[in-house]
Formats: sequence, C-alpha cells, structure tokens
Amino acid sequence: MPSKSKSKKAKKAKPKESKPAIPAGFRTVTPYLFITGTGEALEWYKKAFNAKEQSRQTTPDGRIMHARIRIGDSIIMMSDGMEGGSVRSPKSLGATTSTMHIYTKNVDKLFQQAVDAGAKVTMPLDNQFWGERYGQVMDPFGHSWSMSMQVAMSKEEMKEKQEKAMTMFSQGQHPEEQPEQAMTS
Repeated sequence: MPSKSKSKKAKKAKPKESKPAIPAGFRTVTPYLFITGTGEALEWYKKAFNAKEQSRQTTPDGRIMHARIRIGDSIIMMSDGMEGGSVRSPKSLGATTSTMHIYTKNVDKLFQQAVDAGAKVTMPLDNQFWGERYGQVMDPFGHSWSMSMQVAMSKEEMKEKQEKAMTMFSQGQHPEEQPEQAMTS
C-alpha cells in the first residue's frame, strides 16, 4: 500500500505592517484651503501666524498643486485653485464660506501680528460672553480667520456682553457689522 504523503500546510502570510489610517501629526479633520496665489499666501501665513511650511509641490508652470503648513499643533493643506475643478478660492467667488480658528496663548499679540502683516479686521478683538477674548480678520487671499484665548470673566460681565450681543442679533445686526476699528496696542 502506498504511503500517504504528509500534506503541506499552507503557510499563513505574515501581515504587512500597516500604516496608521491618519498620518502622523494630522487630526481627523484637516482643512484644505484653495487660494489664488498660494506661494504668496504661504509666506503671509508664516509672517502673520508663525506658520511653518512642511511641504510644497508645484506644477510644471509653477502653480502650487499641494502645500502643507503647521500653525501651532495643527496642519493646514492648501493649493492654487485649478481650472475646471469643483472647488474655488474665496477671491474667485468674492466671498468665503468658512472661518479658520486659531487658539493661542497670547491672542492680542497674534491678532496684532496678523493686522501688521496686512489682515483686515472684520470683528475687533474683545472679551466675549462665552469667556474668550476673540476677534476676526480677513487675510489678503479672502480667507476668514478668528483668534481667541480663554479669559477669566465675571458672571456679570459675561451676562452683560451676552445681552448686548442678543440685542444686536434680534435687530438683525451682527458684531462684524460694526464700523471697522484699528487695533491698538
């Protein structure tokens, strides 16, 4: 009787070491800005917000197809708007649909730094009823930025500011509609 040969067991393939789904340094949601003039914007963000450039990839004609900066512990991606794409820059639309927010340890300093770099104040920096010192600017490329830091406020001050804000809202006004004010040190 022929001897039975031992069947070879199929070797299990070792699983490849998988990369994490989210690259190091990123969070679950990462903003991606479309900008008319991304090269200039990169330099402006460095000056205004102390951004650190992480990468830049250009097309043969010199436009930026992808760039990455870090502001504090957050990454922001950006590129020049490309013809035929479904996403447009604020300058091409004449408006923006979002605001980038920066928390900082010294909001007065960062706000003034942005203004000195050429940002337009759209909401003056002030203590707000939710307990933060907060203001908004528009960068030269049409993107809206808000900046804030938590501050100690009395319950009375918070209540007074909330009542004032709600009165404005009930009259169809918004704090951004106040006459522009220059920031003073």
